[in-house]
Amino acid sequence: MRNRSASSAPLSPDTPSKRNDWATLKTLLPYLWTYKWRVSLALLFLIGAKLASVGVPLVLKRLIDSMTITPTHSILVLPLAILLAYGALRLSTTLFTELREFVFARVTQRAVRTIALQVFRHLHSLSLRFHLNRQTGGMTRDIERGTRAVSSLVSYALFSILPTLVEITLVLSYLVLHYDIWFTVIAGGALVTYISFTVIVTEWRTHFRRTMNSLESRASTKAIDALINYETVKYFSNEEYEANRYDEGLKQYETAAVKSQTSLSLLNTGQSLIIAIAVTLILWRATQGVIDKKMTLGDLVLVNSFMLQLYVPLNFLGVIYREIKQSLADMERLFAVLDEGREIADADDAKPLVIHNSPQINFSHVDFSYESKRQILFDVDFTITAGTTTAVVGHSGSGKSTLSRLLFRFYDINDGCITIAGQDIRDITQASLRQAIGIVPQDTVLFNDSIEYNIAYGKPGASKEEIIAVAKAAHIHDFIVSLPDGYASMVGERGLKLSGGEKQRVAIARTLLKNPALLIFDEATSALDSKSEQAIQSQLKEIAKNRTTLVIAHRLSTIADAEQILVLDHGRIIERGTHTQLLVADGAYAQMWARQQAHPEELEKNLPSSASPVPLSEDVTTLSTLG
Repeated sequence: MRNRSASSAPLSPDTPSKRNDWATLKTLLPYLWTYKWRVSLALLFLIGAKLASVGVPLVLKRLIDSMTITPTHSILVLPLAILLAYGALRLSTTLFTELREFVFARVTQRAVRTIALQVFRHLHSLSLRFHLNRQTGGMTRDIERGTRAVSSLVSYALFSILPTLVEITLVLSYLVLHYDIWFTVIAGGALVTYISFTVIVTEWRTHFRRTMNSLESRASTKAIDALINYETVKYFSNEEYEANRYDEGLKQYETAAVKSQTSLSLLNTGQSLIIAIAVTLILWRATQGVIDKKMTLGDLVLVNSFMLQLYVPLNFLGVIYREIKQSLADMERLFAVLDEGREIADADDAKPLVIHNSPQINFSHVDFSYESKRQILFDVDFTITAGTTTAVVGHSGSGKSTLSRLLFRFYDINDGCITIAGQDIRDITQASLRQAIGIVPQDTVLFNDSIEYNIAYGKPGASKEEIIAVAKAAHIHDFIVSLPDGYASMVGERGLKLSGGEKQRVAIARTLLKNPALLIFDEATSALDSKSEQAIQSQLKEIAKNRTTLVIAHRLSTIADAEQILVLDHGRIIERGTHTQLLVADGAYAQMWARQQAHPEELEKNLPSSASPVPLSEDVTTLSTLG
């Protein structure tokens, strides 16, 4: 039974989260509970710090009372002991707090690291369909805010909310046991009113934060898209248009931010009013108790200290609660990425691909569609014999590149099956499948790193000698060493400092370094001029020897010696055979051949244009395409 995970709709900045706060917390807790002993020890230090904090006003009460009722001799002894206890408790409060921070620091940072890594891995496990639909700018901001929110949430919840709750419990318990019930009623009533008001108003304000997040992600997406497509913006002189699009997003964000700040002022004013009324009533009752001789001056100081000690952290409770809600809102999208279903998943009993030498590939009556309303391939059926080359030709949109995507299993087919060495690719692990295949794609995208790094990407950890060897085989070594920084030369984002031909040579080199059993050349020389193509075509043929190879081509002269040529038209194989057989058949292939032979200049004009390369250094003003 194959495991099929339905893919949910890709995330966008406007996608509302279906998680609630408890679900988010439930997802987070296992990451924290990995270090059980550290969490437990931190909680013990937290309780110790609060016990010491509550003990400070009690010792202060004893000090004041002892000074008013004890004889002269006792004054010299008893206050000294109390003073020492007072200092020790003050020190203990700070000491236990810092120990808690010290013990829990690794828990928080490891949780952030683990979650970030898990999201990163999960994104790479999602289907090509997800990544084609994603908005990179918005998604990266969501992940950045989400990982930062993990640290904030833990900090606020464990180091602010929980200690305050412990202290409230201790203070109220003391008031109930030692003083008039009205002290407890006033303090408890104020706390309930304060917390209720804070929660209600903050809940009302939360949607402002979500709106701000959505608008910020949308603005970020527009900005990053414009910067990634810098050259396109310049081609059409649309700098002002892109600036206006970005400003429109910023304007909407500004409006939401103003509403958020206005509602914050309302929250702060209400909180201050509740605290002021409660403290006034408490002091009034305490003062009256002193006048009536029911309480001492020490009791007055104690009650006042308790209230100040409670309301100082409570004064920040609104801010803390709001930050917790904001952190939860920020984490929603982060965990929503983890909830994203994998469209293409390994079967539960998937096994590694087993290959001995060059394998045979079979496409057996394959039907496929990217979308249900538009079918791309119809009953495609062919075999690539082990160690031979099969070429696929056809007009743009006929489904040629789709074959390579299916072979890599970026998508699952609708009907039929694809086998490698007799093994259905749906029954083998994706990692082993893709490790066995090497591809030189039509559109080569490089990492914003050195040329050496990009070539070595085909085999991480490869030696410098291996890298140089494949660079020579791809006819790019001489160009690289001519650069001031040689193999350390940076290629720029997406490789834009190189011409299209140079990028494809790098792609060929890293595929050679991978040394796969199966090869796919998807318009591998499409960005090269005729002279450069001739120089590298013989090398590609040498590479393909004794390897099972699929070549997707537009220029028919490059695949004339393939053992099998397939002609695709609107997703159907309409002709197959060798070059000679197809010419004799005088069908679609023969017409394409005649047209290209008669008008080779038109083929040149139809080649994909290469962006003008940016010099790799100030000393290099022009990058050749390596004739």
